[in-house]
Amino acid sequence: MEASEKSLEYPDADQAQVTREIRQIAERMQSARTRGELGTIVSHEVQKYSLFDLQIIGGRLNAEIERLPSPYRESIRPHFREQLFGKHHLLLAMYRSKAFVRLTPPIRDRERFDRFCEMLPSGSFAWNDSSERNPYFRNPKNRLFYYLIAAFTMFVLEEPGHPVGMPFPGGFKVEQREKEYYCLIRDKEKEIFYSICNFCPALQSEEPGQVK
Repeated sequence: MEASEKSLEYPDADQAQVTREIRQIAERMQSARTRGELGTIVSHEVQKYSLFDLQIIGGRLNAEIERLPSPYRESIRPHFREQLFGKHHLLLAMYRSKAFVRLTPPIRDRERFDRFCEMLPSGSFAWNDSSERNPYFRNPKNRLFYYLIAAFTMFVLEEPGHPVGMPFPGGFKVEQREKEYYCLIRDKEKEIFYSICNFCPALQSEEPGQVK
């Protein structure tokens, strides 16, 4: 679908309304005290997305993957899908099995979680691809879906935002060593306020040449 540049812009009133809605969602998330409470809140929000919404989100993900060079594109594709839709499936499965009722430990690293919630309203409108012309892809609520799944992964499951084994350019991967997770790019995106790497529980792994 071709779209004009004008169609990519949200009228001030619409953007203000969507920002308020996202801020309210972030506040509900921030009110959670336990990992189970957060999982329940996130699952309620995720279930508001229709099948059409999920198809659009999947379409954008596939478009982003196809822009990557081969063979990196092929190696990273299953990890991106696991990061988003694998965790989406797990989230709903845990909700339906009432697993969140039994998940009573408090959210770890409260300060990091609060910063994540405070980032959501502005982060949902931040785009790193100004050339995107599909207005459905540019919907901030679809970007919010990405953050909701990341919140579940990082603060409920306490896993890295990117799956273990996910490759990065240069041949490096997200690693698990016993009970800890490591990622080479963990501290590389501090200037990008909306990057989930800033809130990830993974530790910074060694630079090439350093002893592990």
